[in-house]
Amino acid sequence: QVQLVESGGGLVQAGGSLRLSCAASGSIVRLNVMGWFRQAPGKQRELVAVITSGGDTNYADSVKGRFTISRDNAKNTVYLQMNSLKPEDTGVYYCYGSRIQNYWGQGTQVTVSS
Repeated sequence: QVQLVESGGGLVQAGGSLRLSCAASGSIVRLNVMGWFRQAPGKQRELVAVITSGGDTNYADSVKGRFTISRDNAKNTVYLQMNSLKPEDTGVYYCYGSRIQNYWGQGTQVTVSS
């Protein structure tokens, strides 16, 4: 079983920055894909950014140029650096991992005030 534990959420003013971290633990060799999804109140969960074990990345259009995803394979950890945050970035951010099956973290709240 794999556990994903997020940290780094919080409250920030528009234009500010936050860095999210997600550490994977448990019976894993290496997760092929790790990344972040988010869910705003009343909306569906959406992809923010994902990264493969080889370093290939994919971003939602709404965060390109502002967010950067990275990972440390040795630590089974994925990071999301979020800059120039906007109120519409507010939501619960979920860590995601995939190897044969999908895994999710419990979520961390990010709130951006205007």
